[in-house]
Amino acid sequence: MPPGVPLHLAMQYPDSVEFLYALGNEIKTAKFGLDRIRTLLRALGDPQSRFRAVHVAGTNGKGSTCAMIASGLLAAGFRTGLYTSPHLIEPTERIRIDGADLSRAAFVEVFREVHETAEAMVARGELDMHPTYFETVTAMGFLAFARARVEWAVVEVGLGGRLDATNVLAPALCAVTPIDYDHEAFLGNSIEAIAAEKAGILKTGVPALFSAQRPEALTVLEAKAREMGAAFHFSEQWAISHLETNLDGARFTLQRPRSLDIKDRLRIECPLRGAWQVENARVAAAALDLLELDAPAIEEGIRAVRWPGRLERVAIRPDIFIDGAHNPAGCAALAEYIRASKGAHRTWLVFGAMRDKAISEMAALLFPLADELVLTAPAQSRALRPEVLAMEAEQLANPPSRIHIAHGFVEVMAVLRGAQPEDRVFIAGSLYLAGEAKAWFTAQEARRAS
Repeated sequence: MPPGVPLHLAMQYPDSVEFLYALGNEIKTAKFGLDRIRTLLRALGDPQSRFRAVHVAGTNGKGSTCAMIASGLLAAGFRTGLYTSPHLIEPTERIRIDGADLSRAAFVEVFREVHETAEAMVARGELDMHPTYFETVTAMGFLAFARARVEWAVVEVGLGGRLDATNVLAPALCAVTPIDYDHEAFLGNSIEAIAAEKAGILKTGVPALFSAQRPEALTVLEAKAREMGAAFHFSEQWAISHLETNLDGARFTLQRPRSLDIKDRLRIECPLRGAWQVENARVAAAALDLLELDAPAIEEGIRAVRWPGRLERVAIRPDIFIDGAHNPAGCAALAEYIRASKGAHRTWLVFGAMRDKAISEMAALLFPLADELVLTAPAQSRALRPEVLAMEAEQLANPPSRIHIAHGFVEVMAVLRGAQPEDRVFIAGSLYLAGEAKAWFTAQEARRAS
């Protein structure tokens, strides 16, 4: 921005994004605790109190579940906000209103207000530091929702739950999707410790919904709910029947709890790929049922959901899928899909990951399924070099047929020119890599359309 020009006149969308990125990686620079975000939101007029909310924690599936809940609320006619993280291409994806990403102009407007308020508070000694990346964007999301007069917001926890910046909400419903290992350095090295952090979103007297869980996680969740005096429900109380799955989604019938009446059945069609999406759809449908939405809105909402970067097909002949799998549980789910879709097709796997991930476990799950393994690194300082990934691949008992090294996504696409039309390509290992792939194919589609 030119020197001497007032911020409110000079600020453009690239400036706001550049400043957010300058705050540092949202995980590495996380400052856990709620005092700073509460103080900031109070100065902004407590926007988070001006809409009803569903708060969703978990390790895997929480983004998909949030998207389905928001789609159901929108189908019911409510003005609906959706707050998720991380983004694939642009930060505007994190804040959605009525199914659309926040506009760049609106993003700049809420960024400017949050940033200028924070700067003034730091100068007066009311804040110890400028809010972190995630705190800033969380405040922006709540402010955007309040200004748009959303009636409901569906909010995904960023990391953990108990000390996550989103945990300032007073929600109408809390939901917890499957809990597994991830971010152990922040959340603990046992399922019980991780579950205790996720259970931190539960509120006194606020109903809670728990997905199918490991027994040790469920024990922690139930104990916390009882401690908080929160009525709790299990997704498994909504019984599944007539389940049909294929490589493009699933359809099934859900029976409402404690009822055998045919009028209490929900006919769910989930367009998201992967067998694990059945449970995510059940959790979403159960959440919407607990919010007393009628069956047509629940059914239409889930049928209409879109969730980019999660087994999203971005090209055909060969079929190319982008998946955000970035931990062992996510990779196990992706491996299940790859095996189910194998047939006579040759399988290509493009893989890149961050250094702090469980690389050996992820490699053991995915690499042996690849006929052609393309190893790369997302354009991030925390990314693991593909040569190190190659060493992991070579040490496997059942290594892939061929290993390729690609430095950057341009080289990835050059290698993939060797894929035949009947082959299948999966790009996974990191949401950063998924974002790079999504940006590449989006740009290609725009060129073809112009």
